[in-house]
Amino acid sequence: MHWLKKLWDFIWHDDSALSWIVNIVLALVLVKFVIYPGLGLIFMTSHPLVAVVSGSMEHNNFEFDDWWSQKGSWYIDNGISKEGFRDFSFKNGFSKGDIMVLRGSKELKVGDVVVFNRDGNSPPIIHRLVKTNSFLQTKGDNNNAIHDFESNIPKENIIGKAVLRIPYLGYVKILFVDLIWNPIKSVL
Repeated sequence: MHWLKKLWDFIWHDDSALSWIVNIVLALVLVKFVIYPGLGLIFMTSHPLVAVVSGSMEHNNFEFDDWWSQKGSWYIDNGISKEGFRDFSFKNGFSKGDIMVLRGSKELKVGDVVVFNRDGNSPPIIHRLVKTNSFLQTKGDNNNAIHDFESNIPKENIIGKAVLRIPYLGYVKILFVDLIWNPIKSVL
């Protein structure tokens, strides 16, 4: 029992470099194996939080009307009016580096922003639903057209629907992957 008190003091009161490293490792383990899975249970999805890693949903700081004048023709050609788009969630898009909070959802409609698995080897994609039938179709707001991989998405590939945006916090993950993980991975 004495060792437990020493461990507690080491973790919470010691200011050594080793204590800091142990604290960081414990925090990462706690987030990875307790907090993230707990959020997944609450939000009914395997990925309750995702970092946006591309600019495909950006509106490039344009006001809605200015963005629509540049990108709206595709939506009009595909049966989505300007007024209809105004009622969509995240009508002003979102940016690389944002964190999106996801919720599992069986009820999906045109205009929802969803995260889906493209295939087993690619990272998940976050785009707007533009068609729903037996298969789903998505499009990035900043893209001029849909990609082949997003024209026939099976409903079971949907990970979740975006319900909340947390600006800029995703850069923590992006920087970690770009500056730390990728160089380590290239050595391995």
